[in-house]
Amino acid sequence: MSMQRIVGVMLLFFLSEGTLFYWLLPDSMVGRIVPHFTLAFVLFAALYRGRHTALILGIAFGMLQDLAFYGRIIGVHSFTMGLVGYLTGFLLERRRSTLMMALFMICVSTLVYDTIVYFVYRVFRLTDQTFEWAVSHHIVPSVFLQILFSLAIYVPARRWFENSVSKTNTEDDEE
Repeated sequence: MSMQRIVGVMLLFFLSEGTLFYWLLPDSMVGRIVPHFTLAFVLFAALYRGRHTALILGIAFGMLQDLAFYGRIIGVHSFTMGLVGYLTGFLLERRRSTLMMALFMICVSTLVYDTIVYFVYRVFRLTDQTFEWAVSHHIVPSVFLQILFSLAIYVPARRWFENSVSKTNTEDDEE
Protein backbone atom coordinates (compact mmCIF):
# COMPACT_ATOMS: atom_id res chain seq x y z
CA MET A 1 0.00 0.00 0.00
CA SER A 2 1.33 3.43 -0.85
CA MET A 3 2.06 6.03 1.77
CA GLN A 4 -0.91 8.14 0.59
CA ARG A 5 -3.28 5.28 1.38
CA ILE A 6 -1.63 4.70 4.74
CA VAL A 7 -2.19 8.37 5.58
CA GLY A 8 -5.82 7.95 4.47
CA VAL A 9 -6.25 4.96 6.79
CA MET A 10 -4.67 6.95 9.61
CA LEU A 11 -7.14 9.79 8.98
CA LEU A 12 -9.98 7.28 9.32
CA PHE A 13 -8.50 6.06 12.61
CA PHE A 14 -8.11 9.68 13.74
CA LEU A 15 -11.76 10.42 13.01
CA SER A 16 -12.98 7.21 14.64
CA GLU A 17 -10.99 7.75 17.83
CA GLY A 18 -12.62 11.12 18.34
CA THR A 19 -16.17 10.35 17.29
CA LEU A 20 -17.28 6.79 16.64
CA PHE A 21 -15.37 5.20 19.51
CA TYR A 22 -17.21 7.16 22.19
CA TRP A 23 -20.59 6.07 20.86
CA LEU A 24 -19.60 2.42 21.34
CA LEU A 25 -18.12 2.90 24.80
CA PRO A 26 -20.32 2.57 27.92
CA ASP A 27 -21.06 5.86 29.67
CA SER A 28 -19.16 4.85 32.80
CA MET A 29 -15.91 4.44 30.82
CA VAL A 30 -16.07 7.61 28.69
CA GLY A 31 -13.81 9.68 30.91
CA ARG A 32 -11.41 6.85 31.70
CA ILE A 33 -10.39 5.31 28.37
CA VAL A 34 -8.61 7.47 25.83
CA PRO A 35 -8.05 5.79 22.45
CA HIS A 36 -4.74 6.33 20.69
CA PHE A 37 -5.39 4.53 17.40
CA THR A 38 -3.20 6.86 15.38
CA LEU A 39 -0.36 6.34 17.86
CA ALA A 40 -0.64 2.58 17.29
CA PHE A 41 -0.37 3.13 13.56
CA VAL A 42 2.62 5.46 14.03
CA LEU A 43 4.28 2.71 16.05
CA PHE A 44 3.57 0.19 13.30
CA ALA A 45 5.23 2.63 10.92
CA ALA A 46 8.23 2.75 13.26
CA LEU A 47 8.43 -1.04 13.39
CA TYR A 48 8.00 -1.77 9.68
CA ARG A 49 8.78 1.41 7.76
CA GLY A 50 11.47 3.18 9.77
CA ARG A 51 12.04 5.84 12.37
CA HIS A 52 11.93 8.81 10.02
CA THR A 53 8.53 7.87 8.63
CA ALA A 54 7.24 7.39 12.17
CA LEU A 55 8.64 10.78 13.18
CA ILE A 56 6.89 12.58 10.33
CA LEU A 57 3.59 10.73 10.84
CA GLY A 58 3.80 11.28 14.61
CA ILE A 59 4.38 14.99 14.31
CA ALA A 60 1.63 15.43 11.72
CA PHE A 61 -1.07 13.41 13.46
CA GLY A 62 -0.02 14.64 16.90
CA MET A 63 -0.55 18.19 15.67
CA LEU A 64 -3.98 17.18 14.37
CA GLN A 65 -4.79 15.85 17.84
CA ASP A 66 -3.51 19.03 19.47
CA LEU A 67 -5.67 21.18 17.25
CA ALA A 68 -8.82 19.04 17.30
CA PHE A 69 -8.96 17.60 20.82
CA TYR A 70 -6.45 19.10 23.23
CA GLY A 71 -6.34 22.83 22.62
CA ARG A 72 -4.84 23.93 25.93
CA ILE A 73 -1.22 23.60 24.87
CA ILE A 74 -0.43 23.22 21.19
CA GLY A 75 2.39 20.82 20.42
CA VAL A 76 2.43 18.45 23.39
CA HIS A 77 0.92 15.52 21.53
CA SER A 78 2.78 16.37 18.35
CA PHE A 79 6.13 16.38 20.10
CA THR A 80 5.38 13.30 22.18
CA MET A 81 3.97 11.20 19.35
CA GLY A 82 6.90 12.09 17.08
CA LEU A 83 9.41 11.37 19.84
CA VAL A 84 7.88 8.02 20.81
CA GLY A 85 7.61 6.94 17.17
CA TYR A 86 11.21 7.92 16.47
CA LEU A 87 12.56 6.19 19.58
CA THR A 88 10.59 3.02 18.84
CA GLY A 89 11.97 2.94 15.31
CA PHE A 90 15.46 3.64 16.60
CA LEU A 91 15.35 0.85 19.18
CA LEU A 92 14.10 -1.76 16.72
CA GLU A 93 15.87 -0.52 13.61
CA ARG A 94 17.76 -3.69 12.76
CA ARG A 95 15.54 -6.30 14.40
CA ARG A 96 12.84 -8.35 12.80
CA SER A 97 9.66 -7.63 14.69
CA THR A 98 7.39 -10.51 15.74
CA LEU A 99 3.84 -10.24 17.06
CA MET A 100 4.93 -10.35 20.70
CA MET A 101 7.71 -7.82 20.12
CA ALA A 102 5.29 -5.47 18.36
CA LEU A 103 2.68 -5.73 21.12
CA PHE A 104 5.32 -5.25 23.82
CA MET A 105 6.75 -2.16 22.10
CA ILE A 106 3.28 -0.70 21.56
CA CYS A 107 2.49 -1.29 25.25
CA VAL A 108 5.71 0.34 26.45
CA SER A 109 5.50 3.18 23.94
CA THR A 110 1.91 3.95 24.93
CA LEU A 111 2.94 4.03 28.59
CA VAL A 112 5.79 6.40 27.76
CA TYR A 113 3.51 8.57 25.61
CA ASP A 114 0.84 8.94 28.29
CA THR A 115 3.46 9.50 31.01
CA ILE A 116 5.17 12.30 29.09
CA VAL A 117 1.84 13.97 28.34
CA TYR A 118 0.82 13.70 32.00
CA PHE A 119 4.05 15.26 33.25
CA VAL A 120 3.93 18.10 30.72
CA TYR A 121 0.39 18.85 31.84
CA ARG A 122 1.54 18.60 35.44
CA VAL A 123 4.40 21.06 34.86
CA PHE A 124 2.02 23.62 33.36
CA ARG A 125 -0.55 22.92 36.10
CA LEU A 126 -3.28 21.76 33.76
CA THR A 127 -3.94 18.73 35.95
CA ASP A 128 -4.01 18.37 39.68
CA GLN A 129 -4.37 14.59 39.93
CA THR A 130 -1.53 12.49 41.27
CA PHE A 131 0.46 10.24 38.98
CA GLU A 132 -0.85 7.13 40.73
CA TRP A 133 -4.42 8.26 40.09
CA ALA A 134 -3.66 8.96 36.42
CA VAL A 135 -2.03 5.55 36.00
CA SER A 136 -4.92 3.66 37.55
CA HIS A 137 -7.75 5.67 35.97
CA HIS A 138 -6.47 6.65 32.52
CA ILE A 139 -3.16 5.18 31.48
CA VAL A 140 -3.62 1.46 32.24
CA PRO A 141 -7.14 1.19 30.72
CA SER A 142 -5.90 3.04 27.63
CA VAL A 143 -2.92 0.69 27.33
CA PHE A 144 -5.23 -2.33 27.39
CA LEU A 145 -7.34 -0.76 24.65
CA GLN A 146 -4.18 -0.09 22.62
CA ILE A 147 -3.06 -3.70 22.95
CA LEU A 148 -6.46 -5.00 21.81
CA PHE A 149 -6.57 -2.58 18.90
CA SER A 150 -2.99 -3.39 17.88
CA LEU A 151 -3.71 -7.10 18.04
CA ALA A 152 -6.77 -6.62 15.83
CA ILE A 153 -4.92 -4.68 13.12
CA TYR A 154 -1.51 -6.37 13.37
CA VAL A 155 -1.74 -8.52 10.24
CA PRO A 156 -3.21 -5.85 7.91
CA ALA A 157 -0.86 -3.15 9.18
CA ARG A 158 2.18 -5.36 8.76
CA ARG A 159 1.17 -6.24 5.20
CA TRP A 160 0.48 -2.60 4.32
CA PHE A 161 3.79 -1.33 5.63
CA GLU A 162 5.86 -4.22 4.28
CA ASN A 163 4.23 -3.85 0.84
CA SER A 164 4.95 -0.12 0.84
CA VAL A 165 8.59 -0.83 1.72
CA SER A 166 8.97 -3.45 -1.01
CA LYS A 167 7.36 -1.16 -3.61
CA THR A 168 9.72 1.64 -2.62
CA ASN A 169 12.73 -0.67 -2.87
CA THR A 170 11.74 -1.93 -6.34
CA GLU A 171 11.20 1.65 -7.56
CA ASP A 172 14.66 2.61 -6.26
CA ASP A 173 16.20 -0.42 -7.98
CA GLU A 174 14.58 0.51 -11.31
CA GLU A 175 16.05 4.02 -11.20
